[in-house]
Order: sequence, then C-alpha cells, then structure tokens
Amino acid sequence: MPKSALFGRRIHIAGSISTELSVAPAAEVAGARELVKGLVVELIKRGATFVLPVDAEKLRAADNLPICFDWLIWQTLRENLVRRPAGAETPLVVAVQHHKTEDQIPAEVEALWDELRTSDLVQIENVSHWNMNSKRMEAQARYGDILVALGGSEGVMFLANLYHDAGKPVVPLNLPITAPDTGARRLFNLGLTSTQAQRLFHTTDQSTHAWINRINFARRVSVADRVVGIVELLEALEKPKAFVVRLLNASHSDYPDVQNFFDTVVQPVVEGELGYKLVVVDGRQTYEHARIDQEIFVKLHRSSVVLADITGMRPNCFLELGYALGRGLPTMVMIKDGSEHPFDIYTIAGLHWKTSGSADERRRAFREHWAAIRNRPALVPTEPLIS
Repeated sequence: MPKSALFGRRIHIAGSISTELSVAPAAEVAGARELVKGLVVELIKRGATFVLPVDAEKLRAADNLPICFDWLIWQTLRENLVRRPAGAETPLVVAVQHHKTEDQIPAEVEALWDELRTSDLVQIENVSHWNMNSKRMEAQARYGDILVALGGSEGVMFLANLYHDAGKPVVPLNLPITAPDTGARRLFNLGLTSTQAQRLFHTTDQSTHAWINRINFARRVSVADRVVGIVELLEALEKPKAFVVRLLNASHSDYPDVQNFFDTVVQPVVEGELGYKLVVVDGRQTYEHARIDQEIFVKLHRSSVVLADITGMRPNCFLELGYALGRGLPTMVMIKDGSEHPFDIYTIAGLHWKTSGSADERRRAFREHWAAIRNRPALVPTEPLIS
C-alpha cells in the first residue's frame, strides 16, 4: 500500500460546542464526537501526527457533556496505537500545555496522560511562561500543518487566522454545534463563496469551492461516509510550500550550474524526501494575483520554508531573502562554491554547494545542512511587551 499523503503531517483538530442546548442539541453533539473519533482513527492509520492542547475538561451545565474534543482525541489515540503503520513518525503528538493544566487534568484520564506523557510518542511543549491563551494558540499553530475546525467561536477564528497567515490549510466543518455565524461554520460559509474559497486551502485536483460543496454533507449522510469524505479532502491538500529564491535568467553564465543543482539535488530531496512542494515564480505558472511582485511576495509570505540561492548576485534575490529573514521564516541560504557574496551573508551559515561529486554526495551535503539549520531561530524574535 503506497504511503499516504498525510504520513507525518501534523493535524490540529480544534473546536468546541455551544453551551446552549437549543443551538447544539445532544444528538448533534454525539454525532460530532463520533465523527471526531472516526476521523482520528483514519488519520492514525495513515501515519498522521497530531497537535493537541492539554487542558481541563470543561463540561456543559445543561447536560454535563464536554465542551471541547481534546480528551476524546487523546483517548482515541491511546486506544488505536496498534493501527499506526510501520515507520510512522515520532512524536505522535505535540502536546501544548500550561503549568496550571497539570492539576486540572480530569481524574478519569490521569492514567492515560501519565502513560503517554512519559513515552516517546508525546513531545510536550510547555508554554507556562505565557499567561495569555492567544500565545498558547500561537504555539499550537506553529507546530501544526493542517487545521481542522469544528464549532468553536473566537478561539477557532484566531487559530484560523494564524494558520492562514502562515500559508497552512484551514479545513472548516459545517457541523450544527454552534450558531451558523460563529467559528468553523462562519469559515465554512466563507468557503461557499467561490471567490473566497481558495483562501482556506488548495488541493492538487479540483477547486477549493468544489471541495467545500463536497463536504457540505446532508443530514442523511452517515458519519462513516462523512469521515471518508473529509479524509479524501485532507489527502488531496497541497503539500507545505518551499518558496524558491534563485537565478532565473537563462543567459547568465551561472544559470546552467544553478539549474543542475536544483534539478539534481534540491528537487529530489525537498519534494521527493522531505514532502514539500517547490514554489518558483518565473512567469510561466498560473497567476493568482494581478502583479508579479504581488504574486512573489504573497507566496513568499505564506510559505513554510524558503530556499534562497544567491548565486549570480541578483538584486531581486537579496530583496526576497531579506523579506524571508524579516518575516522569520525558516530560510536556507545557498550559493555555488567559490562565488563572492556580501559581508552580511558570511555571518549566516549557508550551504556552499559544489558542481563536482556524485549526485548522492551532493544530496547528502544538502540534507546535512538542512538538518543543521531547519530549527534555527529568527534573526529578531518577536516578543510582546507584556504577557
């Protein structure tokens, strides 16, 4: 069986139900919980990983039902570990917690949490230095690759904006567990407008608008069939984007070497091994914006990583590199060995790639440099005045 497109992708399922029974009847809540459980099981089988908060289990006063889905997801993960495919990535979960939540964990899941938290399946990211919930959600969004939203209100909207600004897919579900004009349902309504739909996500096959209509399930559609439809959409999502800054002038003397480097080294590793989609704006692709400079900087702004090759000393490459560094994006700086470059670039550890050697040797050097700098902090970290 071929490896799923979701293998290793970090899925963040977020949302909540309304506290009002008239808005979220018990039957709809039960259906939503069944859907979440079924979705998690299918994602586990495909080798996906997860981002999950660790928090208290808040209950609805009217019927004592959980307001959020977090501990349902934790329990489903624990019960279905045997379904993970061979070679599935570790950690299974990036757990974002605050120091206060350790004492708020419900008694009925304490044993589950104690078992998982001490295993290599869980990577705990403690954000106890932040007292603002928004900062904890920023941590969640930083580690997630895909946001799946259901219900919720302002928190879901805040998360959706974080994912959108980072160029990550936002997949809203239209479940009647909150008012139609709040949270995920409001996002879903945005997607029902064809001119706005592509702001949510992009897929490798049909349009976003067509997908939104496909998952606008009628009440008669079973939970199992809904899960199948949602997983099909997640499988079809475009891979994370790696924006390419490089020499594109074919008449330049360095162009053949740069082209060979990208064909022989960069593309096979970045797309074939690391699971990214290379994005090059060279005027030959379909335009999404009116001007080429807008096309470049919007796609650069919303990329997951930037691969900046400054061979040829092109001014536009330095402009785009500066934007990437200022934006705080993970940025790999590269140049052909022996080329001259400005002083400032010497202080940024970069890959001086060679034109000699076998393809395997050149790819090995690329992989080693990638591993060394992929988690390098931003030049200027963003810190709030007060937390």
